This record gives sequence, structure tokens and C-alpha cells, in this order.
Amino acid sequence: MFSKIFLFLGLTWLLGNPFAAIIVLLIIFYVLERRFIGLSPSLVRPLRRRSLITKWKRQLEMSPHDVSAKSELARLLIESGKYGQAREILLGVQSQMEHSAEYWSDLGACELALGNLEDGERAMQSALSISAKVKYGKPYLRLAEAFAKADPAKAIAYLGEFKEVNSSSCEAYYRLGTIYAGLGNPNEAAAAFRECRQLYRTLPKYMKRHERKWALRSFFRSRS
Repeated sequence: MFSKIFLFLGLTWLLGNPFAAIIVLLIIFYVLERRFIGLSPSLVRPLRRRSLITKWKRQLEMSPHDVSAKSELARLLIESGKYGQAREILLGVQSQMEHSAEYWSDLGACELALGNLEDGERAMQSALSISAKVKYGKPYLRLAEAFAKADPAKAIAYLGEFKEVNSSSCEAYYRLGTIYAGLGNPNEAAAAFRECRQLYRTLPKYMKRHERKWALRSFFRSRS
């Protein structure tokens, strides 16, 4: 606490303005949080994504049949939450991409996000039949999220499959805990959150950066 006060006073003296000092402090804390924790959203990523979307749209204006450009554009639209637009693009290249696990995973993500659970599950199963480890097992997480309310038992089963593919994922235990909590099973939820934190402690340093936010979320959920 005292170090923060001294830092604030030092910045105020250096900049000659307490409001400027507060802004600089907020920027410093944000950069440190993004670097070591990662709970806050990235301010740069949306700008970079928007620029890339513009780039690939221009590419398609010059080469309307460029399948790679369409795939990249669809992926960026999915990241932006524009699932309807991404789905239209993906459906247009299905004949060229039907042997790609990533293609079916992207299409499945769109269908699930749009509420088409059966079509989404079918697409994800196609992706997993081509490669069970496509996108490090992320289709299992997408399916678990989609079925968390409609079919909790199926959601839990998909999370179990994800843990087999990616045994070092704290996210799977965190999501399992949230599903159990939603089902009104506090003991199972607490056990899943506890397993999440225990797994995090055993991870090597290079993996902790990515998994830290799930361990922290588990900690806060277990205290709520």
C-alpha cells in the first residue's frame, strides 16, 4: 500500500498533475495485470482484429474465390461475435473444406452460438472425428458451454472428454464447477474449483500464464 502511495506521489511530482499521475498508474496496473494475470480484456486485440477483417475483405474483393481468405475472415468474425456472417462464409466453402477439422470446428461454433444445437453438435463431432485434438480439444468446451443448461449431463460428459485430451487445462475444471453450481450441487462445484487450483499449482511456469485466470476465477467462485 505504501509503495503505491509513494509511486503516486512521485508521479504527481514528476508530472505536476495528480490526474495525469492517476492515468499513468492505471496504465501501469493494466499492463501488469495483462502481463501476469489476464483477467481484464485486451484493448489492442479488437483493433488488430478489425484491421485484419478489413484486410481479408479487400483480399476477397480482388480474389472472390480465395478459400484461405474466406476461412481467415470467418475465424475473425467468430472472434468478433459475428456468428451469422461467419456461418454464411463457411457454408459457402464447405465443399472445399469438408476434410478440415478446423473448418467443422468453426462452423460448429457458429451453429452453437446461434442456438442451433443439433447442427452445432453434428459439426463439432465431424471436427473431432477428423482430429480429436483439433484446437487442443476446444470443440469439447464449446459443446459443454452450449449444453450446460439444455443437457447438463451431456455438458459434463463433454468436459470429461476435454480433460482427457487436454489434461493440463484449468479451464475444464472451472467450467465443470460452474455447471455443478448451476445444477445446485455446491459440494461437487467446490471440489471442481479446488481441483482447478490444485492443478494450477502443479503446472510449469510457462503454462501458468495462460491458466492463471481460471485458477483465480475458481478461487473467487469458491469464496462466493
